Amino acid sequence: MLGSPCSARLRPAVRRVIEMQPSMARLYKKAERLMSLAEFALIDRIRARTLERDDILLGIGDDAALLQPRANEQLVVTADTLNSGVHFPVETPAFDIGWKTLAVNLSDLAAMGARPAWCTLALSLPEASEDWIEAFADGFFALADQHDIALIGGDTTRGPLSLSVTAMGQVGRGQALRRDRAQAGDDIWVSGTLGDAAGALRLWQQGALSIATATLLADYESLRLRLLRPTPRVTLGLRLRAFAHAAVDVSDGLLADLGHIATRSNVAAHVDADSLPISHALRELLGRDAARDCALRGGDDYELCFTAAADQRDALHYLAESLDVPLTRIGRIAEGQGVHVDGEAADGGYQHFA
Repeated sequence: MLGSPCSARLRPAVRRVIEMQPSMARLYKKAERLMSLAEFALIDRIRARTLERDDILLGIGDDAALLQPRANEQLVVTADTLNSGVHFPVETPAFDIGWKTLAVNLSDLAAMGARPAWCTLALSLPEASEDWIEAFADGFFALADQHDIALIGGDTTRGPLSLSVTAMGQVGRGQALRRDRAQAGDDIWVSGTLGDAAGALRLWQQGALSIATATLLADYESLRLRLLRPTPRVTLGLRLRAFAHAAVDVSDGLLADLGHIATRSNVAAHVDADSLPISHALRELLGRDAARDCALRGGDDYELCFTAAADQRDALHYLAESLDVPLTRIGRIAEGQGVHVDGEAADGGYQHFA
């Protein structure tokens, strides 16, 4: 729990060698003391920012939290880890890291149709920089406050930059959206636009905009914002409980995540590539073919992909207007297996251990 800071300590044999040299011993003890003080300050800083909720009986400061879920509701739990250099570039601003650390978990709750409630946060930090921690907390709690989710505990340790969140939400008994309920004849829908985050990362890694025009730079910044500060579709997920048969959040790429629905529901998913919602900025920066590839395989979109009966089309168009969230019909569910694009079997998407 956030309440017992973990100080990095040298192995006993190494420490004995240091203690034989008084000057080195004094330096070691001073560094250890400063480390502990920094971690206590981190815990106090985070505790001061967290939201209060009536269903938290005991939060940060004890060995574990005590929670009181609502009657007749089921608990939805998800966890994600973000590592520097894998899930975000090493030069990513701390505010954006804080935002995204929570956003990816909220997206999972959205895909289940759950209302966010509580979360834990585990931090591995190379150093306890006050400015970095302040900016990280600003990003994390900016999003947490939007969705009324409270931090109830976690852990801190010293090491390479890594962040893990476990998020918990609640949903009415039997109302959760799942991957295994798609039916032959369903339409396939996605929210927002696809491929923007993957396109931004590709351009970032290539350094391709060093001589770009102001217009292209503006397009790139819009894509970069999608990469660093994704918008979890929490409200949409709550509303989709009345319409969707199956749902998944698009984190590893449309083909990979739609493939989860196809596999779990034992159906085939047929996608019309010309129907994919691709932003003007992505097309301008990458061109038609590369933009389409990002939309199909890129990942990091954190949009919702879901299936619904064909007779729900008018209701879903109205829902899109009422929430000001674009919803695009991109294909259909049929008997069979696998994911197909324009009639051809397809696979792809991000794989962590490929």
